[in-house]
Amino acid sequence: MADQRPTLLRQPPPDPTKAPIENVLEVTELAVLGPNIFTNTRKPWHPPGARGIYGGSVIAMCLAAGQRTVPEDFAVHSCHCYFLLAGSSELPILFHVEKVRDGRSFATRTVQARQKGRCIFTTTISFVRQNSSGPPDRQVSHASPMPLGDDGKPLVPPPDDFANEPELLNQGPFQGHRIEVLNKDTPHAHSKKTRQWVRARGKITGGQQEHLNALAYVSDSYFIGTIGRIHRLWRFPFRPEDIPKLPEDVQKRVRMLNDWEGMGDPDDMADRPEIGMMVSLDHTIYFHEPWKVRADEWMLNEMESPWSGDGRGVVIQKIFSKDGTLLATCMQEGVVRLKDLPSVESKESKL
Repeated sequence: MADQRPTLLRQPPPDPTKAPIENVLEVTELAVLGPNIFTNTRKPWHPPGARGIYGGSVIAMCLAAGQRTVPEDFAVHSCHCYFLLAGSSELPILFHVEKVRDGRSFATRTVQARQKGRCIFTTTISFVRQNSSGPPDRQVSHASPMPLGDDGKPLVPPPDDFANEPELLNQGPFQGHRIEVLNKDTPHAHSKKTRQWVRARGKITGGQQEHLNALAYVSDSYFIGTIGRIHRLWRFPFRPEDIPKLPEDVQKRVRMLNDWEGMGDPDDMADRPEIGMMVSLDHTIYFHEPWKVRADEWMLNEMESPWSGDGRGVVIQKIFSKDGTLLATCMQEGVVRLKDLPSVESKESKL
């Protein structure tokens, strides 16, 4: 059996003149296979314990492929995505772009991500031409403001030289601050919110499209997991009461991760339900100010959930620039199932 590899073409070394996220999301056109077909240039990330590759990378690479088929003065304003199958990090991905419509102000593309002929992800993307809506004083405008802190003033980002990220979390293309859970003591999950400051590492040099790809990538980070945070669900493959039995270095990492994600001390979660399955079903991004996105500067995401039930949950996310501009609004629905409790019989058999 022939050896499988994660890219169709040999992976080039990372370009040191680009930010890490630009290297991660690079796509290569495959004109030899047909028009508007692209593939991943480098191996995508498979998060530990996840069913497949990180969804944000597929969203962003589909966007990168679609953008290659529209004029440079068009930028994405919305994309509507469906996760169909878990993607493998050991197989190449083909991105098939269909030109649905090209108008004077708007252009529409559908992009399918395929592995071994099977569609693992599909999205419809709409692009808008820059300045096509006329002067600002002739537009109907409003926007949510930057959230306020405890002092009643708009939130301010971490310092530019922020370096307090735990070593375990500082290897990816994005840097993040500790997640804050608001109203954490209320019994009403829909009243809670989470907030986190994020930014791409390094300096993005490839143009505005690279900033938009990066925002699309990070929009999937901790998204459906908001349901677990506002319901205080345990997510690790062992119970909180079993932590003292683990090696000391593992105990330290688990406690750090649980706190970093806004969940506090694991010792306080001994009675909490355990996540059995949590996967994204669909994902929508509305880019309100695509020409103002600077993903290598601090951005604030604020997430909340209006509903969860019937094995699913919905989360809404707002993404603000550091100066308070509402850059994007995102929505995601996912499967949210609790782990089955062991039966009395199974407990007795183990004893």
